[in-house]
Amino acid sequence: MTVVTSDRVVAMTDDRTNGAAAPGDGHGAQRPAVVLANLGTPSAPTPSHVRRFLREFLSDRRVVETHPLLWRPVLEGVVLRVRPRAVAKKYAGIWTPQGSPLMRYSLRQGELLGRRLPDVDVEVAMRYGEPGLGAVLDALHARGTRRVAVLPAYPQYSATTVASLNDVAAQWLRRNRDGFDLRLVRSFPTAPAYIDALASALESHWRRCGRPDFSAGDAVVVSFHSIPEAMDRAGDPYRSECMGTVAALEARLGLARGTLTVAFQSVFGPAAWLGPATIDTVTRLGARGCARLDIICPGFMADCLETLEEIDQLNREAFTRAGGSGFHYVPWGNDSEGAVSALAEQARTAVSGWV
Repeated sequence: MTVVTSDRVVAMTDDRTNGAAAPGDGHGAQRPAVVLANLGTPSAPTPSHVRRFLREFLSDRRVVETHPLLWRPVLEGVVLRVRPRAVAKKYAGIWTPQGSPLMRYSLRQGELLGRRLPDVDVEVAMRYGEPGLGAVLDALHARGTRRVAVLPAYPQYSATTVASLNDVAAQWLRRNRDGFDLRLVRSFPTAPAYIDALASALESHWRRCGRPDFSAGDAVVVSFHSIPEAMDRAGDPYRSECMGTVAALEARLGLARGTLTVAFQSVFGPAAWLGPATIDTVTRLGARGCARLDIICPGFMADCLETLEEIDQLNREAFTRAGGSGFHYVPWGNDSEGAVSALAEQARTAVSGWV
């Protein structure tokens, strides 16, 4: 198994095939695969489908570290009784004829990535829901593929996201005698193509709407998904990787350090989470009379509930209600040229030597 970062590939076990075909179908064994993996989505915006999705998501010890003997009664007795109906209503508000935006754009990213990598099979998997990562690995193995790179759609590493995908891959290897030559992309918080994608989205928006005047109180908020502070104290590198992204983005845009306003969103439960909270930040800016607020979410490569409903609806309302005007959510991922280029940059590094 190999861990891949944006800077290097670190071998953890020998490549025993050394360029030769692995057992199984010769063509499939020679042709590598990249699995683009995102978090997942309910298959329909209904309470029953949302309940199934939340049960799997919130049962992951990487996401909720409380011991199951303590957490399970709360999950089953409170959370899954109360939240599914409200969350389903939120999903219904962003659902498209093609289904969940996250699934729609993830599939499109996979399609476009495949065009960039004609010698590689590109598959899309989800950590929770379908198609599950384990099932996708099963299908690749059955058709003879033996070289697989897992590319998380998480630019910043966290044990709650990337490590959970790695757990699934490791569990698959433990269950199977004939394993993969497996490479895992760790993260790419400051990768050139990724930072360029973020900067290009903002620059394109500024060409249409005018560049913000920071001296006049305009603001650009960079919002990341939060994690519990306890995880941060325990050594999760997520916060530092988020800050690395912001610093690289400021440099790419020619802005002074500290010009962009960093905030964290999507807090769940009573524990203390990384802050400042995005909704508190936009409310404060609105109350200050901010006439122009641009907000971008670098941690989300595909639009989803957290960007379309939480940011573009709830945070917009909070900002306007507090007295602000000119709220602009700036999408950057999905099937944009920049997002696909960022993924292609990582995929090419991951399959280096295989193609």
